[in-house]
Amino acid sequence: MTGTQEPPPRLYVDGWDPSYGASFEAAGGPAAPSSAQVDATVEMPADEWRAVGVPDGLRPPDVVLLVDGVRRIDASVWTREHDGASYPGIAASYAAGVVRCDLRRGAAELAGSQVKRGLFTASPSAGDVLAGQVRYTLHRVGGTGELSKLPAAVQGPLTALEVEVSDAARTDDDLLILDGPLRNRRDLPRAIGYIKTQHSQYLDAGLTAVVTRLAPGERSPVFKLGTAWGGYSWYLRLPGTTGAPWAGIVRVECSAELSAPEAIGLADRSLVTLPRFASSPYKDPRAPQNLIPIAGLERRLRALLGDARLLHRTLTVAANRLPR
Repeated sequence: MTGTQEPPPRLYVDGWDPSYGASFEAAGGPAAPSSAQVDATVEMPADEWRAVGVPDGLRPPDVVLLVDGVRRIDASVWTREHDGASYPGIAASYAAGVVRCDLRRGAAELAGSQVKRGLFTASPSAGDVLAGQVRYTLHRVGGTGELSKLPAAVQGPLTALEVEVSDAARTDDDLLILDGPLRNRRDLPRAIGYIKTQHSQYLDAGLTAVVTRLAPGERSPVFKLGTAWGGYSWYLRLPGTTGAPWAGIVRVECSAELSAPEAIGLADRSLVTLPRFASSPYKDPRAPQNLIPIAGLERRLRALLGDARLLHRTLTVAANRLPR
């Protein structure tokens, strides 16, 4: 036999429970190359990119606020208009909450939560629905209101609710961690978006290699994305991960309205803060990316949404009582 036989590729098993998808979009990492323009020179020249550790003497903030929201479709509905047309709709429950972590005392508490319910439809004649003691407030969507697009319409009111609950819990010099992209929450002070799952490939191969070689507790240099929701961003690797290229990698972002030094300061602050909240595989099927306070908050918020079967029955009764 001539020549050298290539060794088989390394095989890694993603630590996440398959029912939650994967922590990355495809086996090699983010699958879809992004069309966003990237400025990789925010913190250092692109040809000098290297792993960044916690600066000496940097301490985490005394107070960390973690915000998340959940949503659930309670029922699919249809309207019949006077002209014979019909429109689909969804009755949805959604909730947002904030966990306040006092790192000086080593204590965490639910600092606020709210639950709301809405009817999402393009029907021109629909109104609020009162189902027993529960009111589903009308949110009229634009266009033809295709059923497949209605779940996405819940995101706007949910984001507004997340902003509302987080505003009520702010203190001076805290750090606000929002689960997911910042979107239209970029004007919140000292706020970072925390993205657990990586779908898009923003960096070229050379810069990506720096990311996949990060050790736990290290981050990439800060870069800037030139998109509609663009801003400063960086990757970091959480502790408790295997050697798989994208295991434990999260992307963090902050507002484009900040200066480069302010963004770098937030990146350092995230690096000294986020790893202490990383979850363990024996406790969480999405470890380590699903942060411990976020996991507990999700469970609390889903309980606050109420019994889905009871709400579905109550909605059915309410609909049957409407004039036909």
